[in-house]
Amino acid sequence: MKEQHTKNAESSINIQKVKQDLEPILMNVTERKLPQRAYQILRLAIRNLKLLPGKTILEREIAEVLGMSRTPVREALIRLQTEGVVNLIPRKGFEIEPIEAKDLREIYEVVEMLEGLAAKLSTHTINDEELNELETLIEQQEQAINENDLSEWARLDNLFHFKIIGYAENNRLSNVIEVHADQLYRARLITINKRPLPFQSIVEHRAIVACMRASDGEAAQVSMQSHRKRARNEILKFL
Repeated sequence: MKEQHTKNAESSINIQKVKQDLEPILMNVTERKLPQRAYQILRLAIRNLKLLPGKTILEREIAEVLGMSRTPVREALIRLQTEGVVNLIPRKGFEIEPIEAKDLREIYEVVEMLEGLAAKLSTHTINDEELNELETLIEQQEQAINENDLSEWARLDNLFHFKIIGYAENNRLSNVIEVHADQLYRARLITINKRPLPFQSIVEHRAIVACMRASDGEAAQVSMQSHRKRARNEILKFL
């Protein structure tokens, strides 16, 4: 009994601290339907490393953090489990799945091809104003690196890629990439302080935009795929 009590104590979280950590997410998620709201909050919390892998968290604890009953929380957790993000433990709670090198390699192989296609398609739909937006994002990324604000760089890097995917104007393509995007973002955050400063990423982003501005879709596709491949190899090295 004593051993079981110790195990439960180790698995509990500091509810007030987790509430504080999740406050920006709680404020920004506007979804009112509780299962969807719980899903979005938990997904973003895991994605942004506010909830870390390797610890058992009780359903009742996370329900208290979110200010809702356990039923919508469980629905959200089941959905996250089907996406391979969490592992439900009967009568205990859930664990956040770690990012395995094999899984990440497979995700990058898929995203590399699909984002290359997105860059190619975007080349034929993007306008000058949108190209200027991408170039502004690159400048902001460079500034974030110079200020050693790597979390901001990661956010801007993610936004750069998603804008290109959006400009492709292909909803099915966007949906498939989005399934894997959170895992890639989480891997970047986990390894960001172990890797060299991402100045090479800035160079590659500029090359992608230059190809798009020149209306060379094939070159934009190759540049994007090369960029993703280089990033994959770098992240796997330090994961």
